[in-house]
Amino acid sequence: MIETQNLTKTYAGGCIGLDNVDLVVKRGEFVFIVGPSGAGKSTLLKLLIREIAPTDGKLKVLGQDLALIPRKRIPYLRRNIGMVFQDFRLLEDRTAYDNVAFAMHVVGATGRIIPRRVSRVLELVGLSHKSRVKVGDLSGGEQQRIGIARAIVNRPAMIVADEPTGNLDPATSLEIVDLLRTINIQGTTVVIATHDREIVDYCRQRVLYLDRGRLVGDEERGAYSCAL
Repeated sequence: MIETQNLTKTYAGGCIGLDNVDLVVKRGEFVFIVGPSGAGKSTLLKLLIREIAPTDGKLKVLGQDLALIPRKRIPYLRRNIGMVFQDFRLLEDRTAYDNVAFAMHVVGATGRIIPRRVSRVLELVGLSHKSRVKVGDLSGGEQQRIGIARAIVNRPAMIVADEPTGNLDPATSLEIVDLLRTINIQGTTVVIATHDREIVDYCRQRVLYLDRGRLVGDEERGAYSCAL
């Protein structure tokens, strides 16, 4: 699913985002990426979706070499990667249904498939009863559930989540990570960058620890502190 060798990203001015990172994430894994601010977590996620390009090294995602992928192929790559954001990035003046359906319209889906699949994922995230409610009228936890529904509606092979519980209370955070675990059990690879020690310790999944751009810990069934 993900393979890197000596993956390096250096920004303008010489700031190092990642420094010679080697890792492999297999299909169906659930992986946390942890570390202090500036460790390289967001840089790695941006590289995975080809928002930025590596400076050096090898990066393969879904079998594609992202150092060589043509720009016109990037949208097709992203169709197989669902993104979940800390700040939700939803259309607040649209309904829950409309927000999820929009993700299908973007990739060219038409006809009866849209209402069927949108209804199915809203049921999965427990918000069928809120489908016609404007997103701006939903709670933070409900908005994040809509964000997850949007991320999975096109049936991606992988979900990449950047601090998905960062704006949520502890109880809601555990509900969100439980939902992501359910999606993972169904076969979707999940990669989460987080500062949230509680959800990492609660899940006991693989933990990758970054520090100043380097991968300094890799624990198969770890807690946040185990990767140090």
